[in-house]
Amino acid sequence: MTSTETSGSGDLARTLDLLWDTGHRPSRGPKPTLTLDRIVEAAVRVADTEGLAAVTMRRVATELGTGTMSLYRYLPGKAELLDLMLDRVQQPPEGELASEGWREALHAYAYESLEMYRRHPWLLEVNQTRPVLGPGALAGMEHLLTRIESMGLADPEMIAVLVMISGYVSGVARTRVFAEEAERTTGMTDAEFWKAQEPALEKALATGRYPVVAALSEEAFDMSFDHFDFGLQRILDGLEVFVAKRTGDRPG
Repeated sequence: MTSTETSGSGDLARTLDLLWDTGHRPSRGPKPTLTLDRIVEAAVRVADTEGLAAVTMRRVATELGTGTMSLYRYLPGKAELLDLMLDRVQQPPEGELASEGWREALHAYAYESLEMYRRHPWLLEVNQTRPVLGPGALAGMEHLLTRIESMGLADPEMIAVLVMISGYVSGVARTRVFAEEAERTTGMTDAEFWKAQEPALEKALATGRYPVVAALSEEAFDMSFDHFDFGLQRILDGLEVFVAKRTGDRPG
């Protein structure tokens, strides 16, 4: 899966007006039959069920049961709509912040992010190196930074922690989406795929050219092993040591 869209590629000023509701609103005329919220929700729904490529102004209009031209009363086009979709799905969970330590907060954030990619796999198709920061994205950042400010790190280091966890999660999410895509396109399950390779692999390992691989136990490839949590815990272990050095405390 490669990036098919880029955030911030539309009319940036217009996008910011739409995100922050700072644009001009006509005070007269008939009441609009649609709302921007409904349009964004419909676009996200189409992307979730049919993929990002299916999100066109015409397809979203069909989802809403209206004409395509009526959508252009609310926003210029798909590029701006995409930025609103991205901001919508990054809204933080509702409710009061849990009174937890920073490690528990980052652990929860990683799983929340992984779940976000599961619900919205199309996010992996968007190049977000230049994110357009709307209320959803900023609220999400505020939510997380509030939970981990007890780390006592410098501001650039705090942002680096977010980048580190986000990069790890998106990498795992992409691998999972690829695996699902491979099974769907080939019609072959993971178990069937590896079973088909057994004869060739057994012959290769019997040559003695791969002694370390040959010595691995069957458990080494146990599909039930939680690779995601294992890697996440090691990242958090490293951060705990780093934070302890900063604060003079011993890691718990």
